[in-house]
Amino acid sequence: MHRRHPEIDPQLLSETDEQRQLRTVLRDLYAEASGVEEVRKHLATPRGYDEALWARLAGEIGVHGLAIPEEYGGSGFTFAELAVALEESGRALYCAPLLPTVVLAAHALLLSGDRAACERYLPRIADGTLTATVAGFGPDDRPGGRDESHELAVTAEEGSNGWVLRGRADFVLDGAGADLLLVRAGTPAGPRLFACEPASDTCRRTPRRVLDETRRQALVEFLGAPATAVGTAEEAEGTVSATLDAGRAALAAEQVGGSGHALDATVAFVAQRHQFGRPIGSFQAVKHRLADVLVALEAARSGAAYATACAAIASPQLPVAACAAAVVCSETFRLATAEYVQLHGGIGFTWEHPAHLYVRRARGAEVLFGTADQHRTRLAGLAGLAARPAA
Repeated sequence: MHRRHPEIDPQLLSETDEQRQLRTVLRDLYAEASGVEEVRKHLATPRGYDEALWARLAGEIGVHGLAIPEEYGGSGFTFAELAVALEESGRALYCAPLLPTVVLAAHALLLSGDRAACERYLPRIADGTLTATVAGFGPDDRPGGRDESHELAVTAEEGSNGWVLRGRADFVLDGAGADLLLVRAGTPAGPRLFACEPASDTCRRTPRRVLDETRRQALVEFLGAPATAVGTAEEAEGTVSATLDAGRAALAAEQVGGSGHALDATVAFVAQRHQFGRPIGSFQAVKHRLADVLVALEAARSGAAYATACAAIASPQLPVAACAAAVVCSETFRLATAEYVQLHGGIGFTWEHPAHLYVRRARGAEVLFGTADQHRTRLAGLAGLAARPAA
């Protein structure tokens, strides 16, 4: 059972000068190079994002290596600095695979404790030359996790030439384009983590049509794909669980950024849109709706900040913090984007307006690492609360 009042240094919940400067630089860069029209344009390209901007983020600012130790080519900062970058990327609706590469794959490698794998892949993640993702990490009741027989949908077989993977993982983030796949697969000794550099003859990757086109997903089928074991079998499930919690904390930061954009854009609109000779933002009903969004956003900021602080210091409270942040930030993003559309009136419903892109991101993100109900159920278990029988 987790402590009811965890000890976290309050300073970890406040933004440092360095983090504030990073935020300013990133916001200016995204405003210059990743506006909504640029996002739309790059969604139509084979890779789905601006590869030149990806290289700038890695090379000029060092975003990709923020939370990677210096010994592996990173900057040696913490998850707190990475969360700043993720919040700004969420605000700008940046569509490159930062979440699967820099958060999920990089943390899975670090948490595995496999020094050889870290030395092989993390420097290339840090310099932006390698994109990566995870497969088979999903909760048991989602595609890509376990099948109906509760067996892992991907299995690994050890032969004379090493390990090979068979099976399929669905709705893999950036699954069609990633250069490296970190896969949870079943073995006779239990689940284990494997690194696979996919080749077309042994790994079939089929893009899925998803609601949020800014976050591509794919069905990945392993047809005897060569793979290398990462870490130990005993640590595999712990690595997967901790990686998903880091992903939830990162996604919460993204959602705060997207919610902030939705609120700011809506406030700006209602201040300049006039009806009956006055700005519509002066009507009390509109003020109340925006106030509700602001209150929810402040709660989401607090939840995301706490999850970020726990991830930055590898606190044992991270599972609780990550689940709580996932619930509050998902609900806030959903509310903020709903008001983004509604308070823009008719234009908020049109394909040409950016609001619908944020609505799609919000709806896709709220189920990415489990639903709000699943997070609440997990929170109850972590808190030692027994489920009450149905009435």
